Amino acid sequence: MGYVPYGRQRIDSDDIKEVVKVLKSDWLTQGPKIKEFEAALCKYAGAKYAVVVSSGTAALHIACLAAGIQLRDEAITSPITFIASANCILYCGGKPIFADIEEETANIDPEEIEKKINRRTKAIIPVHFAGHPADLEEIYKMAKKNGLLIIEDAAHALGAEYKGSKIGSCEYSDMAIFSFHPVKSITMGEGGAVLTNNKDLYGKLLMFRNHGIMKSHSKLRVKNQKLIGDWYYEMQELGFNYRITDFQCALGISQLKKLDKFIQRRREIASIYERGLKNNDYFNLPQEKNYAKSSWHLYPIRIKDKYKAKKREIFCKLREKGLGVQVHYIPVYRHPYYQNLGYGKNSCFNAENFYQREISIPIYPSMRDKDIKYVSDAIINVFKRIT
Repeated sequence: MGYVPYGRQRIDSDDIKEVVKVLKSDWLTQGPKIKEFEAALCKYAGAKYAVVVSSGTAALHIACLAAGIQLRDEAITSPITFIASANCILYCGGKPIFADIEEETANIDPEEIEKKINRRTKAIIPVHFAGHPADLEEIYKMAKKNGLLIIEDAAHALGAEYKGSKIGSCEYSDMAIFSFHPVKSITMGEGGAVLTNNKDLYGKLLMFRNHGIMKSHSKLRVKNQKLIGDWYYEMQELGFNYRITDFQCALGISQLKKLDKFIQRRREIASIYERGLKNNDYFNLPQEKNYAKSSWHLYPIRIKDKYKAKKREIFCKLREKGLGVQVHYIPVYRHPYYQNLGYGKNSCFNAENFYQREISIPIYPSMRDKDIKYVSDAIINVFKRIT
């Protein structure tokens, strides 16, 4: 059977043709394809504004900057996520505060968020783990009550829905970020985006993407007309070079047209796993809440408590079988950098339990039915032999 990774991109000849067209054009970067892709994202998700950047991490960073997070501010996020969800707070001088997760979804628990809010809290960054939306309405009510901003980390969740609305519509948030890494819903190689319905935040996001530079003459701080010509621009903030290229956006536009088919196939694979692996004696399957439509970025199984001590052995045997399984994630506060900042190793009970039990098994649109069967059979056989 060979190697079956936990995730991978799907690039076809149409995607390649669109990239080649741009490579043969006059614009490789800062050209028309960027705005075209931003407009396509807005149309798909239902948001007013989009700012495309060089990575999902860059998207998180400029979202935190636009939110005004700075020294001594706090922002609440999940410990079960990639480190960028918390690092973006540190980049701004703020302090990440970790709220425990729900046992069923591995998403941040609204009740735990409420316990962490204080006068220094500036924002909440809920993560849509594995593509399953967090309970945004409950988080939104809490944020509005306390005057907090919400930045959705939707890196896993392009194509997902919450209560009938596309993730990225920002119906229950101030901003939402996406990632276009190769294992995500669509890919540009690398890339990210921030979506918002707030015009002021949109202007800040544009500026932070491009070195903090302002070119619009109506918004310049120098008012002496003798000093201003068509060449004139101002650096008004300490921004970054988080720009994206036109050929990456050409790939993004082409991929976005196929997104619904990609998500449909991911959901089909999840259903096949559900039918084939349910009621087994070894591990629990991920569930989908009635308010959510998951994009199934990951398929995280959870080893039952009586077998979790054998996770390392199970993981290694699955790798030996050619399954590119992975663990998502080591709780962020466990990393040495965070330990040096004074975070405790066992800060969140449910997150710790989840980490001890979770293994992500392969799921991606180009998986064939025989791949799915091989994965399912291999997993059951490994568990039978070890347990």
